[in-house]
Amino acid sequence: MTTLSEPPARQHSESETRLRVVLMLEIQDGAQQRFMDVYEQLRHQVAGVPGHVSDQLCQSINDPRQWLITSEWEDQETFLQWVDSPAHREMVKPMHGCVSDTFRSLRYTILRETSAAGATGTRAPEEVPEGLPRTAPTGQAGPPKADPGPDGVVRHALTFTVKPGSEHEVARILSGYTSPRAEVDDTTRLRRTSLFMHGNRVVRAVEVIGSLGDALRHVAMQPEVRAVEEAINPYLEEARQLGDPQAARAFFARAALPAEHQAIAGTPASGRLHRHAVLYPVRPGNGQAVADLLADYDNLATVDPTGPVVTSTVFHRDDVVVRLVDLRVPAEADPAAALGVAGEREAAVLGRLLDLGSEGDLRTVAGLSAVLAARAMSPVTDRTSQPV
Repeated sequence: MTTLSEPPARQHSESETRLRVVLMLEIQDGAQQRFMDVYEQLRHQVAGVPGHVSDQLCQSINDPRQWLITSEWEDQETFLQWVDSPAHREMVKPMHGCVSDTFRSLRYTILRETSAAGATGTRAPEEVPEGLPRTAPTGQAGPPKADPGPDGVVRHALTFTVKPGSEHEVARILSGYTSPRAEVDDTTRLRRTSLFMHGNRVVRAVEVIGSLGDALRHVAMQPEVRAVEEAINPYLEEARQLGDPQAARAFFARAALPAEHQAIAGTPASGRLHRHAVLYPVRPGNGQAVADLLADYDNLATVDPTGPVVTSTVFHRDDVVVRLVDLRVPAEADPAAALGVAGEREAAVLGRLLDLGSEGDLRTVAGLSAVLAARAMSPVTDRTSQPV
């Protein structure tokens, strides 16, 4: 995943061959669980780094202090650019307190590969249309890593912030575009796009049947979509250059908001559903815990065939947590379901993980309503695509 503080080797070729990085660590006595917690946070961040393919965490069966992290990267260049960056140094700081001084980092190019089916060889670089980043618009290598939900739908989101004071104009631009063609190919189709804002934060959630990477590349190539993206560029807090593949990869890596958990009610809903999104005010360092609590609630809530929650997706990266739900009732009619609060105990635990202020008591109806009013995201546009 990382080399911690070891300086990267500078002698490397411009080869496109994939890279395997092996990091051997010795964890301090008593720090193993803390190390696991840190790794759990870091692995989601590293998954969004341009060029990252996969990683594994292993523990020695002979000496529990000895650990191994292996990671695979698209090529040497992308890995070395990341490992030399200030973002990498900041990302791995929490790990230093768990690791002793004895560790070793090794890098290997992947020359041959054997699958379970017996195929060998190296993968060819993916063909991507000119002008688009080689990674899909999540900043991940190749197609975005996203699994379909229980209903077979792949869900993903992007998030970014705009300059304060520009929110109204940005909402106008984002709500006025012409929807791209839903059909991507014989197996992939855009199903739905929902866009929300809270303050100056924008969240765009997409639903895809088939390949998420193919769908996002299809959308990115549409002239009407490119025009909208160019129109909002002057209002972004963090500048981006979508015409530059490297800059585009970096931007979409930062903007990626993966679907951490999806829950679907077993009984199909009848009648109108109410789509609703909440941006949670997470206290620093508690993003994973908040996402896990919301996932636990949704697993139980969707079991009830008559319950208010029909579909829920928890999007999470670092301390940005957004829950998107389809409810049988308006959110205001059941603020506990809209916020994902099961009971008094769960409310107390979630409340400690959030910065809710003096009015935000999740154990009372009034408190739930106040938090919902303060943290509900405003819908900008919600478009469902129909097959052609």
